[in-house]
Amino acid sequence: QVQLVESGGGLVQPGGSLRLSCAASGIAFSNYAMRWYRQAPGKERELVATISNTGGSTNYADSVKGRFSISRDNAKNTVYLQMNSLKPEDTAVYYCNVNRVLSSSWGQGTQVTVSS
Repeated sequence: QVQLVESGGGLVQPGGSLRLSCAASGIAFSNYAMRWYRQAPGKERELVATISNTGGSTNYADSVKGRFSISRDNAKNTVYLQMNSLKPEDTAVYYCNVNRVLSSSWGQGTQVTVSS
């Protein structure tokens, strides 16, 4: 059974930084692309960043380009999201996700709040 566990969220002031982690188990981690999504109150879940299975290719939502960086450590079965220059509009629950042929798996999410 696939399990994704996010951590690293919290309260941070505008302009600050946070690093999210997502530890995966139950899958051959290095075979799959990984994604970070976020969902703000009253809004739909949106794709924030994607990383290929090797880490050689990444993509970002326009709203986070130049501020967020996705990476992975296949030896640790973990994907990261480094978030810099945080803005109040980055406030959301952040989820990691992996899609396989017949299923899509999600973590429980970690809350990120950007506020002074």
